[in-house]
Amino acid sequence: MTKRTSAKYKIDRRMGENIWGRPKSPVNRREYGPGQHGQRRKGKMSDFGLQLRAKQKLKGYYGDLTEKQFRRIYAEAERLRGDTGEQLIGLLERRLDAVVYRAKFVPTVFAARQFVNHGHVLVNGKRVNIPSYRVQEGDVIEVREKSKQMALVLEASQLPERDVPDYLDVDHSKMIATFVRTPGLADVPYPVQMEPNLVIEYYAQN
Repeated sequence: MTKRTSAKYKIDRRMGENIWGRPKSPVNRREYGPGQHGQRRKGKMSDFGLQLRAKQKLKGYYGDLTEKQFRRIYAEAERLRGDTGEQLIGLLERRLDAVVYRAKFVPTVFAARQFVNHGHVLVNGKRVNIPSYRVQEGDVIEVREKSKQMALVLEASQLPERDVPDYLDVDHSKMIATFVRTPGLADVPYPVQMEPNLVIEYYAQN
């Protein structure tokens, strides 16, 4: 098992939830956390524990972002007008790797980061290899011509366990997606409940 895959499964086990809704998640078989003490960790969580877990879950969902990256996104969300939690989700969903994943060009958010890094993605006709690149409304995201027949791409578009959300307009025959609008929490098809309000509380107190 690759380091990337084991890390992905460890996040699921640590959270006790199948956060990407994948059929192969070990949580489908074992709901307790990893390690020898995993089964003993069921207890009433403190407010801090709930906030920390909400942050780890959201951070993990987007490819296990570093704390520095995630805090920077939070700080930006806080500066924007409107509900900070909604702004946080909107900024996360505008990351290029998140858009590539949502458009079902690749099977996982981890694969999306690698796919962008390796130069397989065009934004408005120009190659972009920065996963954290922020997509704007109306931007056209496309899989490079040479990459459209990759097995990874062809398999991902057929995945039955997730649908393309309505804030993206996707044509899988051409492997092109248009970012229609910035979503709010209710628009994002998370397989588990995300609680950005607890994430905001966590950073407000720490």
